Amino acid sequence: MTDSVGSVDEFDVIVIGGGSAGENAASYAIAGSDRTVAMIEHELVGGECSYWACMPSKALLRPGEVLGAARNMPGVSAGALDVGAVLARRDSFTSHHNDSSQVRWADSQGIEVIRGSARICGERTVTVGGARTLRARHAVVVATGTTATVPDIPGLRAALPWVSRDATNLKEIPRRVAVIGGGVVACESATWLLDLGVEELTMVVRGHGLLSKNEHFAGELMARSLERRGVRILFGAALRDVQRADPQDTGIGSIHGGPATLDVAGHDPIVVDEIVVATGRTPATSEMGLDPGLLDSRGYLVTDDHLTTANGWLYAVGDVNGRALLTHMGKYQGRVCGDVIAARAESRPLERSRFLASADNGQVPQVVFADPEVAAVGITEEQARDSGRDVETVELDISVAGASLSRNDFSGHAKLVVDRATDTLVGATFAGTEVAELLHAATIALVGKVPLETLWHAVPSYPTVSEVWLRLLEARR
Repeated sequence: MTDSVGSVDEFDVIVIGGGSAGENAASYAIAGSDRTVAMIEHELVGGECSYWACMPSKALLRPGEVLGAARNMPGVSAGALDVGAVLARRDSFTSHHNDSSQVRWADSQGIEVIRGSARICGERTVTVGGARTLRARHAVVVATGTTATVPDIPGLRAALPWVSRDATNLKEIPRRVAVIGGGVVACESATWLLDLGVEELTMVVRGHGLLSKNEHFAGELMARSLERRGVRILFGAALRDVQRADPQDTGIGSIHGGPATLDVAGHDPIVVDEIVVATGRTPATSEMGLDPGLLDSRGYLVTDDHLTTANGWLYAVGDVNGRALLTHMGKYQGRVCGDVIAARAESRPLERSRFLASADNGQVPQVVFADPEVAAVGITEEQARDSGRDVETVELDISVAGASLSRNDFSGHAKLVVDRATDTLVGATFAGTEVAELLHAATIALVGKVPLETLWHAVPSYPTVSEVWLRLLEARR
């Protein structure tokens, strides 16, 4: 790790942002070569996913899932969650916010970690903390991700609400919670907050359904499941004002003051002990000295499928380019970007498909790890028809031997969107009990453009939940 001040250093590649996308870009750009790379990080190496998103959220969700399975399996004794133990396990997965192991990994890859905030000040030139200048011979990669968006609603920001970082790193369990939003973060947060003992939970949703980017049935199943657990969901809700007694910045994951009162149009005042804002993300680009011509109207860096911006030497990977705000997609982009930089540095052609981030274009897989799980890849029926595709759909409830053996309360629904012209999948969605592991088969079929006629010969093992593939094919006969 380098921390010298006042010097001007040259590297072959400079990566701004030490999250998983930046780590992959840095590693792939220098793999098998003597090229040098600097990775600049102003917080923790490993980024949002490791400490404030994927890892802690899934660590919080899994115990409730296991408990639910145990409670629905005759002959298995199940009590209640030990909240302290659940939080301790979560902290072990975030390494207690100590990134030393990530730094050791970077060192082992030949990546020089530089601490500080970066700003682009010229062609292939970056300053760190305003005191040190770095220059790249080949490329600069921006991998700074996004930050949580807090809407400009009267009193909301002054109330110091929780955002996703607080919800995943909670240190105390509020008795009453309002979740603002109806997307992935909102649904996952509501799930683990209920698991951990929140007594009253209200969701304030501007739209008319949950998970609006998914097939409609997925959001409907999610809403019914949450409502069965006592969640009050206000759809089409306009939050007009928030008032909070004695708001205090008590640190991430601690309750930020006294009770808060939410004024939602058409409803009685809602009084809660904490507010979770889950209304989207904002790209972390505003303080970087970027040419405004490289940004779209929302502030995301615009790239081609080589992950290159319009100026040719600047690349963007991960959430900061707005292509697919998912950790696995950011890592995928980092691999593609690193390979592109390496090929260009060695004057190799970019003809192979591995140099194009094609999976971003209608082939993105995603899992919502709530109750029920929602696993989807590709596009929805509505998106397909809006794009002019001639598609047919096949859908049915997941009711197979493997499902019934899995647990007594297994329920779910599946839907395929099929391009008539090619007889291939363009979308697949599974919503139900522990359906995440069904997704990769759908992803392979979709990316590989496997005709459904061919899938007849991919025989699912009996008895597994994957048997649903056979039932879907039979339903189409």
